[in-house]
Amino acid sequence: MVSKNQIKLIKSLSQKKQRHTKNLFVAEGKKTISELLNSQLELYSIFSEEEIFDVPKDKFVLLGKGDLKKISFLKTSQTALAVFRIPEVSNPDYEGISLVLDGVRDPGNLGTIIRLCDWFGIKNLVCSPDTVDCFNPKVVQATMGSIGRISISYMDLPEYLIARPRDLPVLGTFMNGGNIYTKILPQNAILVMGNEANGISPAVEEQVSNRVAIPQFGDLISTESLNVATATAIFLSELRRAGFTGK
Repeated sequence: MVSKNQIKLIKSLSQKKQRHTKNLFVAEGKKTISELLNSQLELYSIFSEEEIFDVPKDKFVLLGKGDLKKISFLKTSQTALAVFRIPEVSNPDYEGISLVLDGVRDPGNLGTIIRLCDWFGIKNLVCSPDTVDCFNPKVVQATMGSIGRISISYMDLPEYLIARPRDLPVLGTFMNGGNIYTKILPQNAILVMGNEANGISPAVEEQVSNRVAIPQFGDLISTESLNVATATAIFLSELRRAGFTGK
């Protein structure tokens, strides 16, 4: 049975300040929890209606009927909830393709982008301080476990871009950029995706060396722009295709 102190702790983790003060975050659902248990993340505690996870007894709480509703952040609660420790993250390097997010605010978008990084083998995901917290419960849920395999840093983006090797191109995504399908793309690059409403900020734009865009084939009136997660998928796919060796 879940205690009042456990409920208080879990509920406090809905707040960014509390997550980072306590160095803990919440994940829900069998699949997500199983993925995170198989990652490098450290389990703090797990609460489940079933004894289905192979974890130490002192970190497992068997829930009684109705207990999960008291601690779940979901409208329709799953059968299990787990608390993990937030990992320490080293400073990102500049190897391969790095993805930079400038002010992405929607939790669903960030969660999907983290899954895309996992799929396309992106080593570095670098976020501006005003990008939504990757350990927000909604973000964690949207990653479906990929958050346990991706290194995510929050830092001053102009500083990160200024410190890069001078021969490393920075691809900025703009509506008036060059056609991504006709450009010769580098195998090593930094790709910058901007805020859902305002795009890339002026300070970050100053560091962009190549402006790129996805051409529109449909009605210009009916669709203003692509969702940032959808656009990220297309850009990453094109960058990986450029470096594809047939393996």
